[in-house]
Amino acid sequence: MPKRLIAVLSAAVASLAVSFVEPARAQIFNPTQFMLGNGMQVVLIEDHRAPVVHHMVWYRVGAADEAPGVSGVAHYLEHLMFKGTPNVPPGEFSKIVAREGGRDNAFTSSDYTGYFQTIARDRLELVMSMEADRMSQLAPKASDAKPELQVVMEERLSRTDNNPGALFGEQLDAAQYLSHPYGRPVIGWPAEILRLTLDDAMAFYRTHYAPNNAILIVAGDVRPNELKALAEKYYGLIPMRPIPPRIRPQEPNQLAARRLSMSDARVAQPSMRRSYLAPSRSAGEKQHAVPLAVLAEILNAPTGRLHNSLVKGDGPAVSAGAWYSSMSLDQGTFGFSASPKQGRKLDEVEAALDKVIADLLVSGVTEGEMRRARIGMRAETIYARDGLSGAARIFGAALTTGLTVEDVEAWPRLVDAVTREQVLAAARYVLDLRRSVTGHLLPKDQS
Repeated sequence: MPKRLIAVLSAAVASLAVSFVEPARAQIFNPTQFMLGNGMQVVLIEDHRAPVVHHMVWYRVGAADEAPGVSGVAHYLEHLMFKGTPNVPPGEFSKIVAREGGRDNAFTSSDYTGYFQTIARDRLELVMSMEADRMSQLAPKASDAKPELQVVMEERLSRTDNNPGALFGEQLDAAQYLSHPYGRPVIGWPAEILRLTLDDAMAFYRTHYAPNNAILIVAGDVRPNELKALAEKYYGLIPMRPIPPRIRPQEPNQLAARRLSMSDARVAQPSMRRSYLAPSRSAGEKQHAVPLAVLAEILNAPTGRLHNSLVKGDGPAVSAGAWYSSMSLDQGTFGFSASPKQGRKLDEVEAALDKVIADLLVSGVTEGEMRRARIGMRAETIYARDGLSGAARIFGAALTTGLTVEDVEAWPRLVDAVTREQVLAAARYVLDLRRSVTGHLLPKDQS
């Protein structure tokens, strides 16, 4: 999935309606969208190249919406969604999909939770009926809930606790956010995961899992009238419920640069990361979001500034990159990462990075860099149309973080409109050390 495309799509929520909206006039996906009477938003991205559909339900709730003390409950509930309803026994959901030749899975992030199936078009009604069933009638047993909590803990052990890079990332996030729940890991802190109960998960389910807090996105070989009839038949019968507003603690002014160093015997290659608090398309100084995405493209180009200054020739780094997470409901991060060449020190790498940033803040970017960035970002836009799941994920991530279908379709125009002056203004606003965290990850015998 083209991450930078996802990262910069813009703001708002469609109004409730039952009638169709005309397909957007922009040139990427040409989706059709409509609303069910119970407030569930539906988006169709037609693709008739093969008799296959990608069916997704996204909920506008994620780990950052959890109450303090129950970190990980959103992810725990994702697991329990496979543990049965009165109509589908525990564990049977995925088996049924597999027997029909499809595949399914789910995911949780800070801002959303999603469930999906890829299957033959003539099995769309089947997976839609099962997904609607667990939206309204989830009924996991206590005997299944406790073992599934252990599965979650084992997932944390394998993906995070056994990975020093992942543990380092958790520490950086916790240092970056002084108040906002983006500083908590999506999977949860270990001590809080162990205290989670079935009641915690079901309370979260009853609070947030409702059709008026969900988006149905289907990509593939289905027509609008056909999808509308199926959506109304299965999802449209589920009553809407009151949903609490997504009010989260927000970041205070960050006034002091933060640094941390972590050593671990499992680290073979030292590395450094630096992140800066940055606006997203939906929060903070939003006018800087698209220029920041262009800046990240410029910095990351194969012959871009980071490669030329830190890696090429006698540069101190074996690798260097930049990232920008503008696709978030609240403020995200703009950051850098790099690792030293054999025999070079992280301090050298950091000094070289500081020089790249200092030069950027004085001189800005060139028109040649802007031109190459636009070409690369246009190419990503074209590639995004190649697959069913990528297209559906772009819309899901956008719509769950306060954006609209029209904002997604406007992406090429937004990129083309960015100027050098806007990129420089965005860099000067965001690349302020007082809003930053710098971390060194080292082998055990280094300090």
